[in-house]
This record gives sequence, C-alpha cells and structure tokens, in this order.
Amino acid sequence: MNLFSPLTLGGIELPNRLIMAPLTRTRSGRDGVPTALMAEHYSQRASLGLIVSEGTYPSFAGQGFTGQPGLVTDEQIAGWKNVTDAVHAAGGRIVAQVMHAGRVTHPGTNGGREVVAPSAIAIDGVTRTYDGKQPFPVPHALTEAELPGVIDEFVAGSAAAMKAGFDGVELHGANGYLLHEFLSAESNQRTDSYGGTPENRARFVIEVYRAVAEAIGADRTGIRISPEHNVQGALETNPAEVLATYTALVEGIAPLKPAFLSILHQDPSDIMVQALRRSFGGPVLLNSGFGVITTREEAIGMMEDDLCDGVVVGRPAIANPDLVRRWQEDLPLNTPDPRTFYTDGAAGYTDYPAYADAV
Repeated sequence: MNLFSPLTLGGIELPNRLIMAPLTRTRSGRDGVPTALMAEHYSQRASLGLIVSEGTYPSFAGQGFTGQPGLVTDEQIAGWKNVTDAVHAAGGRIVAQVMHAGRVTHPGTNGGREVVAPSAIAIDGVTRTYDGKQPFPVPHALTEAELPGVIDEFVAGSAAAMKAGFDGVELHGANGYLLHEFLSAESNQRTDSYGGTPENRARFVIEVYRAVAEAIGADRTGIRISPEHNVQGALETNPAEVLATYTALVEGIAPLKPAFLSILHQDPSDIMVQALRRSFGGPVLLNSGFGVITTREEAIGMMEDDLCDGVVVGRPAIANPDLVRRWQEDLPLNTPDPRTFYTDGAAGYTDYPAYADAV
C-alpha cells in the first residue's frame, strides 16, 4: 500500500489515503448555516481520499466559535446538504466532524447558554465571542443525571449529518473540547464513575461512541483523539496514565468495529501511538502536523514505514485543492495564507488555484 492506493474505512471506500483534516474556517455566519461558498470550497477538494468537515456543533450549547456551522436546525441541515451534494457531484467523500466545545466557549458565543464540562474548572485565557474577547467562564460540572442528555445531543447531531448527506461522522475527541475534557485528568477531576481512573475517564467517550454507532452504524462512525496534545487546558503529562486512558477508550470501542480512529500526535512513530493502533485493530489515520505543516516526504514516509493506514493533512489541503495530484506528481505547492484562515469571503478560501491554473 502507498499514499495513493485505495482504502476502506468501514462502509466508506476511498480512492487514496490522503485525508483532509477538520479545519475551522468560521464562514457560516451567526446562524451557523453552511453557504454556497462552503460548498464550492469543499467540492474543490473532492479528489482527496476523504474530507472531514470543520467541527460542527450538535447542540447550540456546544458551539465553540463565532461563524461555526451547526447540525441543529433545518436550515443548517439543508445548507450542509448543498455541501455534500457538491462534494459527491465532484466524485468525493465527506464525513461530518461532530464537535461539542464543552468549556471551550462562552455565553457570548453559544447564544447565552450554559457552558458545561466534566468539572467546574475554567480555562486560563480568553475566547473570541460575538461581543469581543472574553475570559473563559467557569463551566457547569455536568451531573451524572445530565450526561444521557449530552449523549442524545451527539446522537441527534450525527443523525442530522446523515440526513444532510454525509458519508459518516467523526466524533471530535481531541483538542481540548468536551470529549477530550473527560479524558484529561487535568480537566476531569470528578470523583464519580466518570473520573478518578483511566477507565472512568474513558467511560463517557465510550458511551457517546456506542450511542452514535447504534444510531448510524459503527461502519459510518469514526473518532479523533489527540493524546498528549496539551492544548486548551486538557493537559496529559503522565505517560502511563495517558496510555492507560486511551487504551481503555480504544479497547472499549474496538469490538464495535469503528470506521476509523484518527490520531493527532506530533510523533507518528511514538510507542504509545503505535500501541493504540495495535489495540484498535482497525484503520488508523494519523495527523502529525498541528502547528507544523506536514510535507509530502513525511506523508509518503509514514505510509512506507507502515505507521498508519492514511495520512491527515490540514494546511496543504487549504492552499492546494488538487493536493493529491500535486503530491502524486511532485508538483510545486501553493502557500497557505494564515491571514485568511478565519475571515469571511472567498479570499484564501476558494481562490487558491489548481496546478493547471497556476502555471
């Protein structure tokens, strides 16, 4: 196998193993409805083996960013249907990343709703709201009685994704958001059956995965994790605890035969990463680039060294809608412009040229 060979992820057939990472682009407006511009952006990148959508909230309380799209209202679902139709018409495959922000939000962003988390611990820092930058609030610590309702939100968002025409979903268990907050001993200081031990910290994430898989099929449900990423206060600094926690998670969902496990980690050859791959036993996608741009040579090397089944890339896919061709033929690349990552409009979004247009 190599980067450009086919790959099967559960019920999804990919023509190559190059995956577009979930990339927040904040172009959905205050109503969270995907636009025609978004349909153009995603469909331009349909030659990638799989597109993972930007993080999309399954409930209004779970919205983490201004301009973030949702999977709650009929208008949002219809907007996403236009996106998925465009991607499919261009020959592509796309899954929705279902993301509950947990404590990484503010009432000024999520419409005045309560901010929730495993424990009542605020992130040290500020967040951008519709009213400007604000300190992160102290979140409400979810009670055991409230957890089934949050699981229902993930199920509803995932079902909405399928109604919108997505080929599946990726549950966002990474980057310090709600599911990751349960996994981290720093953000999860519960003393009930959902905290205190690696197995307990993994419990809620397993329950979310099982519920979504039951609703839409495990062969259409993947999950993304970022062990040791140490962002947004979800610190994981004890290697033994981290390995035990994520092993419990992976072993808890592996019997269901998930579509894939996507791991974000700076070192694809890390002992823990490879141990989790073995424990999972199914297709594993690796993303090494968060903060560092993944190169063609690195991506090809990850496959040649049998470190993963597919490679997830972000910024190269932002700037090169035809990245598969460019990497396959070793063609020059467009350079991404960070100034346009989180703005409005087409600039830096749909105006990166394909190679034929660039020469």
